[in-house]
Amino acid sequence: MPLSIRSLALAFLLISGVVHAEETYPVHPDTQVKDGVPRGKVTAHQFSDSKVFPGTQRDYFLYVPAQYDPMKPAALMVFQDGQKYVRENSTWRVPTVFDNLIHEGAMPVTIALCINPGVVPGGDQAQNRFNRSFEYDTVSDRYASFLVDEMIPEVRKRYNITDDPNMRAIGGSSSGAIAAFGVAWHRPDQFRRVFSTVGTYVGLRGGNEYPTLVRKSEPKPIRVFLQDGRNDLNIYGGSWWHANTSMLSALRWAGYQVNHAWGDGGHNGKHGSAIMPDAMRWLWQDFEKPIEAPFGDHPELTARLIEGEGWQLVSTGHRYTEGPAVSPEGGVFFVDGPKGEIWKVDADASSATKFLDMPSVSALMFDAKGRLYCARNKAKTLTRVDADGTQTDLMTGKSCNDLVVLDHGVYFTGPDEQAIWYLPHGADKPIKAGTGPEKPNGLIVTPDRRFLLVVDSLGRYVWSYLIGADGMLRFGQPYGYLHSSQDEVRTAGDGCTMAEDGSLLVATKLGIQIFDQPGRVHLITSRPTGVQRFSNCVLAGPEMTTLYVTCGKHVYRRETKIKGIAPWQPAVKPEKPRL
Repeated sequence: MPLSIRSLALAFLLISGVVHAEETYPVHPDTQVKDGVPRGKVTAHQFSDSKVFPGTQRDYFLYVPAQYDPMKPAALMVFQDGQKYVRENSTWRVPTVFDNLIHEGAMPVTIALCINPGVVPGGDQAQNRFNRSFEYDTVSDRYASFLVDEMIPEVRKRYNITDDPNMRAIGGSSSGAIAAFGVAWHRPDQFRRVFSTVGTYVGLRGGNEYPTLVRKSEPKPIRVFLQDGRNDLNIYGGSWWHANTSMLSALRWAGYQVNHAWGDGGHNGKHGSAIMPDAMRWLWQDFEKPIEAPFGDHPELTARLIEGEGWQLVSTGHRYTEGPAVSPEGGVFFVDGPKGEIWKVDADASSATKFLDMPSVSALMFDAKGRLYCARNKAKTLTRVDADGTQTDLMTGKSCNDLVVLDHGVYFTGPDEQAIWYLPHGADKPIKAGTGPEKPNGLIVTPDRRFLLVVDSLGRYVWSYLIGADGMLRFGQPYGYLHSSQDEVRTAGDGCTMAEDGSLLVATKLGIQIFDQPGRVHLITSRPTGVQRFSNCVLAGPEMTTLYVTCGKHVYRRETKIKGIAPWQPAVKPEKPRL
């Protein structure tokens, strides 16, 4: 008897593996209520006063273990899509699992904040606006700020919770998982343990960038547990299975503490909830010991930075620091633009002293004779300060935000016009030498003095130009690709400096992004705690290997293996890069 069309279709699906057996997993004993184990309590709450996500309303739930002592700060774990983790008959059974593991000592006394995504009510005869994907899938620190600045203070109104990021964990499933990873990634000063099941590290809102950022960024002090199944989603945003295995590969390559549980299941919580007790044991193991950022297994890191050499504060209390420069005598100078001041780093490199008042100063650069050139943006003036203190205005009438000084002239950028300007030595009027970037900002010359590199602070690229014999810029193209958080409208690329091997260092919101000669970022450094972005950078010190960065009110430095080269030094031809 011939098979029906339905039977043929079912047979094809079975052969192709699209239809698979119903997922079943053994019942883990730690998901069951046990005699003699104290039971915690769950309370329900609402929050509708968000400034980060205005207009949203959401429910959240607090699990508090029986062992909680108001006199002792409790650990904290946050779950996205919170209701499903605490509701009756939930497969996740967070209260029961936590009761058992806390009683056993496998995890600390931990309060769980289980929070739902926000909803903006649309009103009568209208659909609501559902914030879940916007809050969870976006690659930025916005959701982290919501938790840290708005939700944790709500918990603190009721309970005593720790400030120690080592004693804070965060978890979720699907989009809730990428949200959990994103919070720890952007704010390791707040959360350092991540539980991710069927995580959405795909191209919905830029989550597919995370494996790349993990490989390129200076490692962070976080521990990650990943779970997924081979029959997870494979749709317009990507393959969840391949995205999760890519995340595992990236975390391993970068040396992170990472564990995983792979299965054959689909996009659901069955496998994740079944292995949750064991995942919690691993995630919280040795919780008394701090989680450290890995170093030795990251080849791009070990080639450029020094283990144990972090950021050291040089100067603080300024309004906005910018424009660092190194002199032929080895001095490091920077500006406080709003105050119109030039500062010099003291000989011990641990403090700075005001050097000179210079209204509207925004950037500095020395020439080989030790003369200091000052870009004065709001004054639309370029001023030179000679060794004897004599000041000469070389040019007026053009905005001059940043500059580079060569033996034949000065190149500078200004925010008022989409152009790079050239002032030959001895001339009093600049020439429009090149165009291209939407907002030209920091600029530097290559070690051989043949190419000028210009950062576009509104775009995603560093532009490269060949410097002609007449000083004009030729063959400009968007050359070096800058990374940013996916919901950022700009990279915030700003000042830059050059290494002797042709590597370019650019100050951005993510950190110092270090390029090879062909324009590819190999490493993104960390930022000091509390610093939102870098404004500029320079390599200085006896061996030109000390990296100085300006950032808001502060100036920091760190020792590196990167040897810098200043435009006043003799030209050097870098070796041919790997293409």
